[in-house]
Amino acid sequence: MRLDKYLKVSRIIKRRTVANEACDAGRVLINDKVAKAGTEVKVGDVIRVQFGSNPITVKVMSLAESTRKEDASSMYTLLPQVKEEKASDSDAVSEEQTD
Repeated sequence: MRLDKYLKVSRIIKRRTVANEACDAGRVLINDKVAKAGTEVKVGDVIRVQFGSNPITVKVMSLAESTRKEDASSMYTLLPQVKEEKASDSDAVSEEQTD
């Protein structure tokens, strides 16, 4: 299934055109790689969508051509956000001690 269609059917993104635009802007990653709207999605893939400063990360659990609103959330599992660490504080401390 195409990525833009999956994002729409699963209701992660409300409209397919908006999903296309997000993909074109490089705000959607599949397995940590920038994905185009036509990229094929498979069960087990990890999709990360950057919404402003609030990214969401989901794991694909199932694929369906269409689904009811109530069942859409069963197509994926939300994964906890991993905070990216900046420069570690321990490096700064060790540099101060060597002076």
